[in-house]
Amino acid sequence: MSFLGAFRPSSPTFGGLLWKNPWRLSSTRKMRVRQRLRDVDSVIETIKASGVQCRALDRDLTLPKEPDMHSRDKYTVFSPHDKNYRKSVHKVPKFTRKSLRVNPRGF
Repeated sequence: MSFLGAFRPSSPTFGGLLWKNPWRLSSTRKMRVRQRLRDVDSVIETIKASGVQCRALDRDLTLPKEPDMHSRDKYTVFSPHDKNYRKSVHKVPKFTRKSLRVNPRGF
């Protein structure tokens, strides 16, 4: 098999680093995570004040608010496959759409 011409594979497509995802959250990305958590808290409070009642709202009212969360819980999530059972929140696909505030007991 020869790799000639315009469709010759480059080093990233040939098996190198595919996604340039930093291994550590920067301070601005941490700030955005905290802001998103606060935004979700304000939406939950607004819905609660409007008088709507549903099972999902009752579940969300039991979640900790952003100031009450430890930094470990804000920026990392439980992962059974990762070393030390923790994974950085930006490594989770669609982490802005999921409620990652609750971890298993002990983690």
